[in-house]
Formats: sequence, C-alpha cells, structure tokens
Amino acid sequence: MPQLTNALRKLVRSLGDAKARREHRLFVVEGSKCVCDIASHFTCRYLFARSSWIEDNPAVINLLGDAEIFHATSADLERMTQLSTAPQVIAVCQIPDEADMSGLSHLRDQLVVALDRIQDPGNLGTIIRLCDWMGVTAILASRDTADVWSPKVVQSTMGAVARVSVIYCDDLPAVLRDWGAPVYGTFLSAPNIYTAELGASGVVVFGNEGQGISSDVAACVTDRLFIPSFPPDRPTSESLNVATAAAITLSQFRCRQLRSRN
Repeated sequence: MPQLTNALRKLVRSLGDAKARREHRLFVVEGSKCVCDIASHFTCRYLFARSSWIEDNPAVINLLGDAEIFHATSADLERMTQLSTAPQVIAVCQIPDEADMSGLSHLRDQLVVALDRIQDPGNLGTIIRLCDWMGVTAILASRDTADVWSPKVVQSTMGAVARVSVIYCDDLPAVLRDWGAPVYGTFLSAPNIYTAELGASGVVVFGNEGQGISSDVAACVTDRLFIPSFPPDRPTSESLNVATAAAITLSQFRCRQLRSRN
C-alpha cells in the first residue's frame, strides 16, 4: 500500500473549494454508501479508508481500477473530511468531461428537469436524489446554479449523482427555446397542477430559492403550473422550498403517466 502524505491530505481537504476542484478536476465522495454507489460510475483516483472497511468491501475495491488505495487512521480521515464526523472511507474521483450540448437529442422524448440559479447545495443534492427516484436521468442547469461536484451536493445525493447527469448550460434560455418539447414551470399565478394536462416528456423548470424563475427563462415556459395550498383560503406559508416543489411537481407528472397506461 502507498504511503499517505501530508500533501495528499491537504489536496483532499482543499477539494471543498470550487477553485481547487476546477484546478485538479477532482471531487470528493464520503461515506460507505456513496462510495459504493459511485465506484463503477466514475474514475476513482484515490481511496482512503480504515483497514477494516477495505477488508469488508473487496468487491468495491475491485471496481476501482487503477485507484491508489490508502489505509487511513481515524485521525487521517478527520483531517481530510468535509463532514462534522469523519466517515470510514473517502474517495477522490475525476470530474467527468462536460456533455456536448449537440448530443442531447435523445433526451427530447424524456422528462427532463431544468434548474435556474439554484444556489443551495442541499437543495441541488436533494433534487438530484429526487430525480433519481422519479426516473429523471438528466438535469439542465444554468451556469450560476450550485456546483454539482461540491462535497455537500455529492453527499446530499446519497449516490444518485452516479445515475443523474447535471448538464451546465452557458445559455439556458437558448437551450429551452430550441428544445422542441413543452417547457413547464411553476408560478404563483397559473393553472392548478392537480387538474392541468401534463405530458410524458418535456422540461420542468425550477427557479432560484428567493427569486423564482428568471424573466429570460420564464419567457421560454410554454406551460405554467401552480401548486395550490390546501384549503385555498387558509393562511399559510408564502411559498414552498424548491426541492419540495420539485417533489410535488414530478410526482404529478408520473401520476399522469401511470393513469394513462391503465
């Protein structure tokens, strides 16, 4: 086994910063479940783990290819982790190349999510995990949406980042205008989502936590939707958390698909 150096410890710790991730083209995955889920989906460069974890997970180790494996102590892991409590295993993986925007035509007959300036890493991670659950395999994101490779986002996805692609768009409105399928968005004044007609394919847009969908993106929305409170005349919260709104919205799309099959 190779020797764990201070330089490597510092490298892993530095990947909590976006600048370091861009410079090294690396991201961190922490915890047994997340590492097991990503093992066969990303190129792993380094794996740091307690000796007992390495012994208990030979199948995962075999999936890591040419990754360097390091036996790490609790103190080592505490120095490298981005979490409040050090996990038993930390992996450092290569950030994959960005998708070629010209190669997205296969997504046009699917349900796709678009994110307009989502800032909170926890919200982004939760939405990725939700998409994985709901069978949505691709997310279009504006460049000013949170970084999918930040440790908090990766951790929040609980491994779903291995199965859902987040595609950052230099010009999200232009992509939506040229998509060639319905573009849905949630607004405070729009048809009720529970009675609206929803297709099996298209793009569903979710906007910034505080400001909602931007005007440029809103201009591309062909079908507006509203999630009403219940009962309608009861005083309630001003709005829903964006990840919660995404869960309600996607569940309605899938519900319509199930009904149309029966």
